Amino acid sequence: MKVPNVISTYCPYCRKHTEHKVSTYSPGKRRSLAFGNVKFENKLRGHGGKRAGKKSVKKQGKRQVVVLTCTECNKKQMRVYIKSRTKKKIEVKR
Repeated sequence: MKVPNVISTYCPYCRKHTEHKVSTYSPGKRRSLAFGNVKFENKLRGHGGKRAGKKSVKKQGKRQVVVLTCTECNKKQMRVYIKSRTKKKIEVKR
């Protein structure tokens, strides 16, 4: 799904409608020593690299998150662009 690269929307920091630059959200690198990651690695041990049991649930689509950057105050805010869960990726027009 294509998204315009500039959107006019409300900025909570300026408290008015301003132009916002649009970019896609990408999560950072995971910490290998974080508690959840260590626990997950330990759970994989002993099952030949797989978790025990079969998955009977279909994959659910993700909510597509967009990062809006205000052109006046340069503050960033994140917003779910498509309200429903979807497998469509967001593509910013250039």
